[in-house]
Amino acid sequence: MDLEKVREYCLKKNGVTESLPFDEETPVYKVMDKMFCLANLTPPFSINIKCDPEKAVELREKYDDVQPGYHMSKIHWNTVLLGTTIPDKLLMQWIDDSYNLVVSKLSKADKEKLAKK
Repeated sequence: MDLEKVREYCLKKNGVTESLPFDEETPVYKVMDKMFCLANLTPPFSINIKCDPEKAVELREKYDDVQPGYHMSKIHWNTVLLGTTIPDKLLMQWIDDSYNLVVSKLSKADKEKLAKK
């Protein structure tokens, strides 16, 4: 999966916005102003995605191309190298998991706003 496909996939999700809050090389995808995915536009191309702490460790142990979150909480974030042996379908599932994890932690009011979008 390349960065453009990641971008398109993230932006199709309900309530997602894209911004560049850190620098011009790191697009951030948020749902209700909460980050669920960050991309790195400079090689090596990668994304950071939020993950359940136990699953984060499991994925790092299973896949060489999954590492502790770069510049993020190593407990809750993984960095996934793109253009590797990880199938697109699996990567999309991890993006879904990240999005759903963030949505599950939203306030009741934000969940209601999101449902109306």
